Amino acid sequence: MAEKTRYSDEELAEFRALIMEKLEMAQRDYDALKASLMNTDNNRIDDTSPTYKVLEEGANTLSKEETMRLAQRQMKFIQSLQAALVRIENKTYGICRETGKLIPAARLRAVPHATLCIEAKQKKH
Repeated sequence: MAEKTRYSDEELAEFRALIMEKLEMAQRDYDALKASLMNTDNNRIDDTSPTYKVLEEGANTLSKEETMRLAQRQMKFIQSLQAALVRIENKTYGICRETGKLIPAARLRAVPHATLCIEAKQKKH
């Protein structure tokens, strides 16, 4: 029997459903992070000592920087999932971009935006 070169339409539909679910969760997380960044200081420190205020502002800056990094990372994940949906539409989903072989379904279920098989991924590192 010839080696399978692409996933069937039924398999692609299964992956699409998985990706849509992950995309919805990722978008919710991103929106929460964005809302957190937009929220300016619910806990006002105007009436506290100047020393505490300086410490609090420093902590807020670090927290906002971390939240911004998380939001950027989440947006990159969302874009990767959206790109995977495009590959599903093009029927190129699940094909390793290095080897041209089919990425195992188990890997795609774990990392639905994967574009490399494990073998190619390990060569890169």
